[in-house]
Amino acid sequence: MTDTEIEITADLVRDLLREQHPDLAGLAIREVAGGWGNHMWRLGDELAVRMQRMDPTPELQLKERRWLPVLAPRLPLPVPTPVRFGEPSERFPKHWTVMTWVPGEPLDHGSISRGAHAAGTLASFLRALHVEAPAEAPASSDFGAHPKRCTGGFEQFLQAIDPDAVGDVRAVRAVWADAVAAPEWEGPSVWVHGDLHPANVVVSDGTLSGVIDFGALFAGDPAWDLGAAWVLLPAGAAARFFDAYGHADEATIRRARGLAAMKSLFLMLMGQNGDRGLPGGKPNWGPAGRAALDRVLKGV
Repeated sequence: MTDTEIEITADLVRDLLREQHPDLAGLAIREVAGGWGNHMWRLGDELAVRMQRMDPTPELQLKERRWLPVLAPRLPLPVPTPVRFGEPSERFPKHWTVMTWVPGEPLDHGSISRGAHAAGTLASFLRALHVEAPAEAPASSDFGAHPKRCTGGFEQFLQAIDPDAVGDVRAVRAVWADAVAAPEWEGPSVWVHGDLHPANVVVSDGTLSGVIDFGALFAGDPAWDLGAAWVLLPAGAAARFFDAYGHADEATIRRARGLAAMKSLFLMLMGQNGDRGLPGGKPNWGPAGRAALDRVLKGV
């Protein structure tokens, strides 16, 4: 059995806790639905165990361990913070981390009904996050490049989706072309979450209440987060978000809108894969991606 085929069960999680953190082994363990690179288990009421699953290297978990304790105290929304480290062993040859649990329902299983409140909340969170990062902060990799260097991925997503599902392909390409033509980010490299989509935020009481999964965290262009104005918020909230955020210039908004189009296509593709029963597919992501793409095309 290869590493990627190891069955992660509640019994395995409890055994690992007994071996490395026995004081936590008596807490209730419940599987958390979702997750791709990592498998999540609820541990008691206040903790979660994040098990490396499909991620080929431990880099993403190690990055969260290093930087989330630095960022969390200055962020206005709850984020998962590492409290214990699980090291590879004979029983499970990958990394795992015990983190604080962020209460709420993932947006891909919930909804935002208080759009104005959510827009202000997201803007406040990103203003706090988007400060100049130190020289030793992680650099961008797959995430963070100017849209002109991401055209291959954009085309891959667009061409893999049923054209009838995409609808106005010409309009989608026009949004992308405008992002590609936008000037590069010329400001300082700021902290960027990098992967804001409905499965990576949680909601409660109809509004945004937490942000999770910082595996893509990097220092660079804030446009990669600002696309969340269309990907996460309901129709009509993007303008309020940018007003509240306050310091996104025209070029940054153009890049953000194109990146939001690409993220929407990715969500639609994952939904399509789920509908077809393909590995890693997420059926509930398809409608979220379709709605986000509609908002992108309308610019609202």
